[in-house]
Amino acid sequence: MKKNKIKNTDLEVTELSFGTSSLGSMPDTYGYEVPEEQAQETLKRFFKGPVNLLDTSRNYGMGESELRIGRAIKNNSGWPNNFILSTKLDRDMNTLGFDKDRARKSLEESLNALNLDKVDILFLHDPEHTKDVSEITKKGGSMDELFKIKEEGLCRAVGLAMGKVDMMFPMLKEWDFDVIINHNRFTLLNRQANEMYDYAYKKNISIINAAPYAGGILAKGPSNFKKITYQDVTEEKLVPAREIEKVCKKHNVEMGAAALQFSMKDERITSTLCGVTSIQSIEKNLSWAKTSIPEEFWNEVLKLPYSSKDPESERKYTPG
Repeated sequence: MKKNKIKNTDLEVTELSFGTSSLGSMPDTYGYEVPEEQAQETLKRFFKGPVNLLDTSRNYGMGESELRIGRAIKNNSGWPNNFILSTKLDRDMNTLGFDKDRARKSLEESLNALNLDKVDILFLHDPEHTKDVSEITKKGGSMDELFKIKEEGLCRAVGLAMGKVDMMFPMLKEWDFDVIINHNRFTLLNRQANEMYDYAYKKNISIINAAPYAGGILAKGPSNFKKITYQDVTEEKLVPAREIEKVCKKHNVEMGAAALQFSMKDERITSTLCGVTSIQSIEKNLSWAKTSIPEEFWNEVLKLPYSSKDPESERKYTPG
């Protein structure tokens, strides 16, 4: 699988990558649980490649995602050579505090759970959900601590991972990130991140575009799944997805393949990050990534209307 470099580092990541929020079992967000045995089987399959980037976070499943990955690493007798692991500094989930001490503690918790002494990529995660963003952005705050951690050699690249573009974009102009993750905002349904991606690409900030299936609807189809970005929606809001589905059926293209390759074919995007919960979901993503899609399809589907608004503006966020 094609690999792309992370900014000015020696890290090379595959153009497709896998996320593990749902693998930590987050039923409030995804609507289903993932048993431990299933998670371990999935991770064992990941270690066989060809995808080499696995992304997690301190707060996915309230720590369960990292713990499961840590057990998988131990069962594998270590993290595989030439594979890339990213995790994230997270707020205190009880107080929502996120000062520099919390950032440092978050890293310590991650390394302990993962059975590692360092990680490849470390992100600061979800500042939009903290009680006071100034704890992050002020001099000597958790953002400065993130870069200090890199200087100490505890990670090889640092980045920002979040959703809200109106908060994220200004931060990209303030700090010299190696890489970013943004989710749900560059899909067949939504392009809110487009201008920000232009900026990041010109500044040589690597872009990991997450959630290309808009929370699942672009993988399962609006006839089978009636949530967009983790929210139940009205029939009226399903119309854009139904229009995409019509074009897919017309050209005999699987909707998931179209949604995934929409992101993968964009030259600005370093890697497209998809959540996986089973061996079957890994194989399906690999198949969709290789599917041949005719140019006539792209000419038609890219003419459909899309939103540039925040897709989570009405979401009632729960962390589990």
